[in-house]
Amino acid sequence: MQLTRFTDYALRVLMYVHAADGRLVTIEEMAASYRISRAHLMKVVNALTRAGYLVAVRGRAGGVTLARSAEDIHLGDVVRTTEPDFALVECFSTGSECVIDGCCRLRPALRRALGAFLAELDRNTVASIALRPKNFREALQREARQS
Repeated sequence: MQLTRFTDYALRVLMYVHAADGRLVTIEEMAASYRISRAHLMKVVNALTRAGYLVAVRGRAGGVTLARSAEDIHLGDVVRTTEPDFALVECFSTGSECVIDGCCRLRPALRRALGAFLAELDRNTVASIALRPKNFREALQREARQS
């Protein structure tokens, strides 16, 4: 299973905003730091704001900040919000035309594996996986110097 780039960026945004330690962060700042498309990041930030993970402040001095404590944002919830589906194989989708669907034992095994994957993400929060603000800034600066 591979998470979409959208989910990857969503997790990175939450980590970045957490590392800002309450300071408003702009999309431009994150896009430059991560070297990713501003337009794509704007979609991610809008989705995270609509889902209640971020608060957006408009205007010249605006930006985004976490809507709640990083300890209260579970990775499993973010992944469920940002992933379009979890159809690992055809039989997970509605309208499956798999000819062995009725007798196959793969689906239950994959459902358990997906459940274990999401359960592990549910045990982790943005706070538990995020770098400390100082370490995060240093990592970004180090990467910028190497480029």
